[in-house]
Amino acid sequence: MCGYHRPWVKNELGRKAAEASKGASTGPDRPRIRQQEQAMTRAVGIDLGTTYSAVAAVQAGEPVIVPSPEGGRLVPSIVAVGRTGERLIGEMAKRQRMLNPEDTIYSVKRLMGCRFTDQSVQTDSKRLPYRLTEGANGDVRVIMGGRLYSPPEISAMILRKLKRAADDYLGEEVTDAVVTVPAYFNDSQRQATRDAGTIAGLNVLRICSEPTAAALAYGMHKEQGTTIAVYDLGGGTFDISILEAGGGTFHVKSSSGDTHLGGDDFDERIVDWLCKQFAEETGIDLRQYVTAMQRVRDAAEKAKHELSSLEETEINLPYVVTDEAGAKHLVITLTRGQFESMILDLIKQTLRCCRQALADARLTAGDISEVLLVGGSSRIPRVQEEVQEFFGREPRKGIDPDEAIALGAAIQAGMLSRELDDVVLSDVTPLTLGIRTVGGIATPIIPRSTPIPVSKTRTFSTAADMQRSIEVLVYQGERELFDENTMLGCFTLTGIPPAPAGGVKIDVTFNIDADGILNVTARDKSTGNEKELTISASSGLSREEVEQAARDLEVRDSASLLLHRAEKILQGLDDGAGQLKQRIEGDIASLRSALQGQDLLSITSAVQQLGDSLQPAAVAACHQSAPGRSEGNQPPG
Repeated sequence: MCGYHRPWVKNELGRKAAEASKGASTGPDRPRIRQQEQAMTRAVGIDLGTTYSAVAAVQAGEPVIVPSPEGGRLVPSIVAVGRTGERLIGEMAKRQRMLNPEDTIYSVKRLMGCRFTDQSVQTDSKRLPYRLTEGANGDVRVIMGGRLYSPPEISAMILRKLKRAADDYLGEEVTDAVVTVPAYFNDSQRQATRDAGTIAGLNVLRICSEPTAAALAYGMHKEQGTTIAVYDLGGGTFDISILEAGGGTFHVKSSSGDTHLGGDDFDERIVDWLCKQFAEETGIDLRQYVTAMQRVRDAAEKAKHELSSLEETEINLPYVVTDEAGAKHLVITLTRGQFESMILDLIKQTLRCCRQALADARLTAGDISEVLLVGGSSRIPRVQEEVQEFFGREPRKGIDPDEAIALGAAIQAGMLSRELDDVVLSDVTPLTLGIRTVGGIATPIIPRSTPIPVSKTRTFSTAADMQRSIEVLVYQGERELFDENTMLGCFTLTGIPPAPAGGVKIDVTFNIDADGILNVTARDKSTGNEKELTISASSGLSREEVEQAARDLEVRDSASLLLHRAEKILQGLDDGAGQLKQRIEGDIASLRSALQGQDLLSITSAVQQLGDSLQPAAVAACHQSAPGRSEGNQPPG
C-alpha cells in the first residue's frame, strides 16, 4: 500500500499548527539497564554546543549518538533565514553562510543569559557579521531576517531540530531531555538554557554540567577512589571541574572556567593574522567586506582543524576582494608553530583556571588520578601537551571528545527516566551568591564550590529607624563590592513594622536546586511576612513571552515540514496534473508569504489550505509511481 494514502500531512501537521496558534555503542563501564522497574517516557541527552550540538539516547542499556537528518553525528549550531525567507538550521544554514553572513546566526551560546552592555557582548558584536541590539529589558537580541530574536529563541530552533532527529530515530515523540551547560555558566545562563528547552517543546528534566556528563560517559563512576580533572575546551567556552568518583557516586569538588574562551577565539587569532598579512601586502582592510570576512573565517576554521594533523597548511582564497586595480587573491601558508604561538596565551589562560579549581578543591596537580579531555578544541596538539605537562600525566582517551558530553547527558536522562541504574551526582555552585548590604558591600550567603542542591539562611536587621521596607539585591561573583559583581535580580519586602534600627530581624534564604537555579526568600521574623524571588534569566523573556515563543516555533516548524513534504509530492506529479500542480504551487507561495509575517493564525490557515491540496496530489503521485502501472490500467491493489 502506498504511504501517501495516509492523511498525515493535513491532519497531523495541521493539528499541531492549530493547537500551537491557539495557545558510542560499547566502551567504558556505564550504568546498567534497569530490569525491575518499568521505564518512564523516553528521555534524551542533548549537548547544546557553541559550534556543534548533539543528541544521544539510551539503546539496549548503552548511550548512542542520534544521527542528524543529513546523516552526520553532529549538528552545526547555526540558524539562518535564506533568500526565500525559509528558516534553515544546522548543515543547511552552514552551507549558505558564506553568501548570507548577515542573516546567519552562530555562536549564540556565548550570548545566552547576557545583557547587551556586558563587555563580552560588546566584544563579540565587533567580530560577528550579524547584528546585535538591545532588547526592551536591556538584554541582547540578534537580528535575523528583519526580526528580533532572543538567544534562547535561536537556541530553541537548534534544540527543535535535535528533538525531531530523536523522534525519527526512536520512532516515538520525545518530550523529556537532559540539556548540558558549561559548569561555569551562571544562574541567568542556566535559566536561559531552560527557557530555550521550553520554547523547543521539551520538558527539561535536568540542567547538567558538561564536565559531569563527560565523566559519566567515560564510566568514571565505577572507579574506586578516583580524583578526576575534566578539561573541557569547546567552541566558545572553557570549563575545568575536579570530581571525586567511586562506588556509583560523583562528587564535584570545584569548577572554574571562562564562558568566552574556546575554539572561536582561536579562529579569530588566525583571522586577525590573515587580515594583517593581507593589509600589509595590498593596503586593503578585509574587515570592510562582509562576504570576504566570512570566507576568511571559514578558511581560518578549516586551517585550525588541518593543523591538528599537519605541520603546515595553505590558505587559498582566490578573488577574495576586487578593487579598481582588479581582483585580489589571498594565498598564504600557516605553520603549526605559527598557530601555536598565536594561541599560547589563551591556552595558558585555561591553565590559570585549572590552578583556581585545584586551589578551591584544596588539591594539587599530583592528587589527580585521571585527566579527561572534552570538547573539539582539546584535539589541538599544543593543548594536549600543555595539559599533560600541567597535570603530569597523559590524558585518558577512548571517546570522541565531540560526543562525550551528549553521551553522558543521555546516561543521566536514562537514570531520570528509570531506564538505567542510578548514579549519585553531586555538583557545586561555580560562583559565590549573596546580597548587597550597607555600604555597597557584597555579603556572601552561599560560597562558590558549595555542593548543590543546597539551602542556606542568614539573618539581617534593618539599617535605619522606622524602616518600613527592605530591598534585597542578589549578586553572583567573587568581588568584595556589590557593583563589581553580576546582579541577578532584586525585590522589596514591605510591611515591616516600625522600629529602631536593628529592631527587626529579616531571614534571607538562598535555595539552589539540582539544576543550579536560585530561589531567594526574605522573611520578617516578627510578622512572618515574606517575599520570594526565583532568579530569571537576562534573556529578557517573561513566562508569557516564553510561551508565545514556543507557540510560534511549533507553528513555524510544522509549516516548514509541510513545505518540504509538499515540494517532494510536487516533484512526483506528471504533466497531466497541471491544474493540481498550479494549485499546490500557489498554496506553497501563500504559506511562504505567511511565514514572513507575525500572524500565527494566517500561517495556520495557509497550512490547512496546503494540506487540503496535498491530499489528491499525494494519491496521484502514489498512483503514478505504483509498480506495474500502464496507460488505461488501475494500479494493483
